[in-house]
Amino acid sequence: MSSELSRVYDPKAHEERLGAWWEAQGFFQPETQAQLGQLDPEKPPFVIPMPPPNVTGALHLGHAIMDAVEDFLVRAKRQQGYPALWIPGTDHAGIATQSIVERFLEESGSSRQAIGRAAFEQEVWSWKEEYHGRISGQQRRLGISCDWQRERFTLDPNLSRAVRTSFVRLYEEGLIYRGDYLVNWSPKLQTAVSDLEVEYEEMEGTLYTFKYRLQGSDDYIPVATTRPETVLGDTGLAVHPDDERYGPLAGRHVLVPLQDRPIPVVADDAVDLSFGTGAFKITPGHDHTDYEVGQRHGLPCLAIFDRNAHLNETTGKFAGLSREEGRVQIWADMEAQGLTLKTEPHTVRVPRSQRSGEIIEPMISTQWFVKMEEMAQRAKEAVETGQIEIVPSSFAKVYFHWLDNIRDWCISRQLWWGHRIPVWYGPDGHMFCAMDAEEAHARAQCHYGAPTRLEQDADVLDTWYSSGLWPFSILGWPEQTEDYARYYPASVLETGYDILFFWVARMIMLGLKLTGQVPFRTVYLHGLVRAEDGKKMSKSEDNAVDPLDVILEYGADALRFALLTGISPGNDLTVQTSRFENNRNFANKVWNAFRFLRFHAEGRTLPLTQPENVFLTTYALPAPELLTLADRWILARLAKVTRDAEGLLAAWQIGEMGKSLYDFIWHELCDWYVEAAKITLRGAESEKAQATVQVLAHVLGQSMRYLHPYLPFLTEAIWQELPSLPSVIPTIMLARWGDISAAVDSQALTDFGLLQKIVRAIRNLRAEYKIDPGLRLKVQMTCQSRPALLTANQGLLAALARLDASESRFGLGWAKPDRCITLTVEEVTIYFPWTGVLDMEAEKQRLQAQSDDLQGQLQRVRQLLANTSFVSRAPAEVVTREREKSVKLEWESHQIKQRLQEIQG
Repeated sequence: MSSELSRVYDPKAHEERLGAWWEAQGFFQPETQAQLGQLDPEKPPFVIPMPPPNVTGALHLGHAIMDAVEDFLVRAKRQQGYPALWIPGTDHAGIATQSIVERFLEESGSSRQAIGRAAFEQEVWSWKEEYHGRISGQQRRLGISCDWQRERFTLDPNLSRAVRTSFVRLYEEGLIYRGDYLVNWSPKLQTAVSDLEVEYEEMEGTLYTFKYRLQGSDDYIPVATTRPETVLGDTGLAVHPDDERYGPLAGRHVLVPLQDRPIPVVADDAVDLSFGTGAFKITPGHDHTDYEVGQRHGLPCLAIFDRNAHLNETTGKFAGLSREEGRVQIWADMEAQGLTLKTEPHTVRVPRSQRSGEIIEPMISTQWFVKMEEMAQRAKEAVETGQIEIVPSSFAKVYFHWLDNIRDWCISRQLWWGHRIPVWYGPDGHMFCAMDAEEAHARAQCHYGAPTRLEQDADVLDTWYSSGLWPFSILGWPEQTEDYARYYPASVLETGYDILFFWVARMIMLGLKLTGQVPFRTVYLHGLVRAEDGKKMSKSEDNAVDPLDVILEYGADALRFALLTGISPGNDLTVQTSRFENNRNFANKVWNAFRFLRFHAEGRTLPLTQPENVFLTTYALPAPELLTLADRWILARLAKVTRDAEGLLAAWQIGEMGKSLYDFIWHELCDWYVEAAKITLRGAESEKAQATVQVLAHVLGQSMRYLHPYLPFLTEAIWQELPSLPSVIPTIMLARWGDISAAVDSQALTDFGLLQKIVRAIRNLRAEYKIDPGLRLKVQMTCQSRPALLTANQGLLAALARLDASESRFGLGWAKPDRCITLTVEEVTIYFPWTGVLDMEAEKQRLQAQSDDLQGQLQRVRQLLANTSFVSRAPAEVVTREREKSVKLEWESHQIKQRLQEIQG
């Protein structure tokens, strides 16, 4: 125990030191819990697989909230005696990481094509090593208690083996196939991207209306589009079968503008009669909806754009033009031929790549796909039957909707960084899917009858494919390792609601398919972290806050507590700097309560309990007869708050649990109880003083256990300085939470609650009448039902309300003095003689002015409510609000008049 403690809690003096000590001692590992005998043998493992952050740079507060929530859950479960395992790791993030390294090469005058695939991969590995260190350094400074010895990376050899194993199995079952399909093509990244990696932006555009001439006729069908450049890729014109204007034309042919190529008119229910002219041009090769219509009617797909999203050679003179240039030129040529009708402003939804920001071009491309229908159905049933719980439950509907409308998953990417597709091609194009090149060549030799040169598929797998295996690949799957047998399935998958489809649904589908089990029991979805202006916090918005900057100024605990008490499942959190400052002040408040205990515990013996499990050891409580009312009250409040805390945790209300502990520790323990304890501790040698120190030690020690998952560094720093306990329980991290079945002393809550109300009433009177805070007031209190409560606690009341104890009266039978103010608190009447304390003339003037103002407001509201036109025409909520205002003003006016009467006596 240190001889001196700083007056102000300094996070810099404790955080890095304690973090390194925790890790060195192995406290983050469930094996250490077992070796020390801390575990409850009846409790199963509690496991969280960390959502692996991308190795694309430093983390921001959006990542910090995820780490804080998961660390909270792991620390809480560890303290409750569960074998707690939190496995950390990082994701190679194919598109994102490759894009960053390519930009780096471009800035240095090079490119990945110039240096070749092998050298480029080495460049990316170097990037990964640098930024992995930054990420893990940030996480350690935040104090997260994951098992760093089990850290994983999605390109680790064992995880790569899991990826290849899963691919081969699904391929052999016919669930992975290669084919031509319409995909979202990123011209800048030169790769296909997932539907989920496309973000839509509303922009002001133009709606172009033009003529589609009927073959063999001078008539035409008017058609509207926002992309006239795609007209050269049209292979059909769709009309609604119920459209009296164009429906009868189904089966006829029209001529593509500028080409006079005949295409059929088809009838389809997908046509939206409210858009444009009610007739739709169909470009199956460059629009997802058109592709589906084209499939239904057997329309061919024409590709008119190259991989750079420039018009290709099939478009003749327009070849080489960008989409924007082609739009202008094609419309001009149509105008010259008299085919245009009009243009008008129109809001369009533009698809953009989430990674690079450029406009996506739907294109037909040869890609690898996973069949999703069967796996999606099983994933849906897992939630419907309760095998997996989604928190909050409202997101289950969103999850079901996506699964019900799922399309096959495009899993190939035209990148160099990632898991290479484990397929090799023979000279005749025959495919060999295998675990490695050696196995592929062995199969090729059997197929061709001789050794044959093979080429591996150049594409890599979508990052979400490998991360979809994360809950079981990190435990050693496909091998039947001890970790896999003990820790799979995981208990909780905690992540942001924005990747429910990117990642969560895919983990569920792949987990069920490949392991036969759900990958986790609960999905906890936190909200997004938003900047003070309400925008989503992200690197692309340039509003991301580095957690280290916050930690350096306010401390890791202040940051964690702001994040954890600001959340509720599924709701966004707006970060405000004032929260960090307030939590730093809270840490100081707790620290000084501990210093108060340390001062009064000096030279005393604080006995400990001796439970069966040593990690349940607490400070023993004194005999009941030695307890003051304040002692009984704080013990009752502790029992209530800890019971509520465990209930809130079970209901996933982490933020509410933190707020409850905050209010209890700051406002009840530090403000009310410590102040009450000072009165008892004036008699330092008394038995009651010893009892109060024991109660304070017990309550503070138990409070720190429950506060630990929120503020791990502060609580550990206090724990290490407590008398005796650290020699029994080496770290608060393993200190078990207490028994919540103890009865709550309701009488103590009622009695002390009444004293609190009396004190607050007198404090409010002081504030209202602007009485000097240092002046001790003379009052008379009378209570017919419980006079003994007042007389027994007159010292406490005098100290907390700053009363003159020698001149005040408490109990029964006090007559109302002349010239006084009367306060009523439940059954207690308080008389405050104001002679010599208040300037009554000035007070009369103040109250009269206040009364006049209230009367004026009340008259205006009454006139408004008397106006039948207002009452009948105004919205109901407005009328209700005015009536409520009237009642409130009447009550306030009555109170002021009463005070004036008392003063005028």
